[in-house]
Amino acid sequence: MKFLRFYILYRLQFIIALIALGVLSHFFLDPVTEWICYSFAIISIVLYFMMGTMRIVQEAVTDGDVEKAQLYLNKIKFPRLLFKPIRSGYYMLQSNLSMASNDLDKAESNIRQSLKIKSKITGDMEGSNLMQLGFIELKKGNTKQARLHLMEAVKAGIPDKESLAAAHLQLCNIEAQRMQYKIAKQHFKKAKDLKPKNDEILSQLKQMEKQISRMPG
Repeated sequence: MKFLRFYILYRLQFIIALIALGVLSHFFLDPVTEWICYSFAIISIVLYFMMGTMRIVQEAVTDGDVEKAQLYLNKIKFPRLLFKPIRSGYYMLQSNLSMASNDLDKAESNIRQSLKIKSKITGDMEGSNLMQLGFIELKKGNTKQARLHLMEAVKAGIPDKESLAAAHLQLCNIEAQRMQYKIAKQHFKKAKDLKPKNDEILSQLKQMEKQISRMPG
């Protein structure tokens, strides 16, 4: 695993070294080594442009190391050349990291880039992208747009039940503010029925339950 991480981080240097070794092998009339070096160089070039460093970015995110994740993301110089599903994930992660640093304009720009990517493999990411856009609009104070995006997200499908519960909770809040109490209660019930385990969502559910009990309708 350490070697793989090292290879991904220094893939460009590996490519240069392989090409140089291939040239030397050609000079010393060693066609087998030459073919092996050039083959690995070509494979590495394809991986460099189509995969980038996303594998180790994901590892850093899983470990909760935001700074390292951003460092690895910054090593991707040509995101538009990434394989479609990986490109979509790249823009979503960039959006998440921008939200964490409260750069909402950059977060919105990146998530819209992710939404533009149409792929059968990334089909189930549309709902997650729309939900992210809805949360960004909420942070910006654009409640009307946030509501529309969150409704679209739920309709498109959010694969993660924790995220789906969070979307319903936000819609519950928005509908309560609009005094659409019946709809607010429906969203609350849907969020609760998902039985989320995330501590933050559970805390929000408890707080909302107190408000729900006082709502008319």
